[in-house]
Amino acid sequence: MNIEILSALSLGFIGSMHCIGMCGPIALVVPLNRKSTLTMTSGALSYNIGRIFTYFIFGLLFGLIGSSLALGGMQRSVSVALGILIIISALLPGLVTRYFNVIPIIAKGTNRLKSALSDLFKQKSLSSLFVIGLLNGLLPCGLVYVAIAGAIVDGSVLGGGLFMAAFGAGTIPVMFAIPMLGKFVSDANRRRLMRIFPIILILVGILFIMRGMNENIPLFVK
Repeated sequence: MNIEILSALSLGFIGSMHCIGMCGPIALVVPLNRKSTLTMTSGALSYNIGRIFTYFIFGLLFGLIGSSLALGGMQRSVSVALGILIIISALLPGLVTRYFNVIPIIAKGTNRLKSALSDLFKQKSLSSLFVIGLLNGLLPCGLVYVAIAGAIVDGSVLGGGLFMAAFGAGTIPVMFAIPMLGKFVSDANRRRLMRIFPIILILVGILFIMRGMNENIPLFVK
C-alpha cells in the first residue's frame, strides 16, 4: 500500500477519536431508520459515503494547489509553514477558532449548512443521509484541515483526492459506530478523547516540518 495512503488512513483512524467529541453530537442525531440492522447499517454507510465524497473533492481541489506549488519549487517551504500552523492551532485552539468565527463568509456559510442539516434530519431516506454526509463534510473541522494540508503537500491532483478519500475511510470505524452505539459514550468520555487531539496535531505538525526540511521521515514521504 502506498505510504501516503496508509498515512492518511492512520490519520483518519487515530484522529477520529476527536470526532467523538466534536462531530459526535451531530452523528448521534443522524436520522437512521432503526427498523432493522440492515436499514441502520445501510443508512450509516450512505452517510459516511457522503462525507468521503466531499473529502475527495476537497482533495482534488487542494491537490491542484499543491501541484502548482510543486511546479514552482515551493512545496518544501509550504510543508514547513503548514507544520508550524498546525502546531500553533494545537497550542492556541481558541485563537484559531476566533479567527475563523470573525470571517463573515465562513460564519454565514456554516449557519446555512446547519439550517440545511436541520431540514434533512427530518427525513430517513438513503438519499437524505447521503446529502447529510456531504454537508457534514463541509462543516469546519480541525482534523479535516490537517488532512487538507496533507493533500496540498502530496503535490498532485489525484494524489490529493486519494489522500483525502483515504483519510475519510480511516474515520469510518468510529463515525460508523457513533450513530448506532454513540449513546453508550458518555459526555465525560467524549471530553477525555478530545484531549488527545492536540497531541495528534503537534505530532503531525512536526512531521510536516521535518518533511519540508527533507528529512527521511516515512510519513508523508514519497
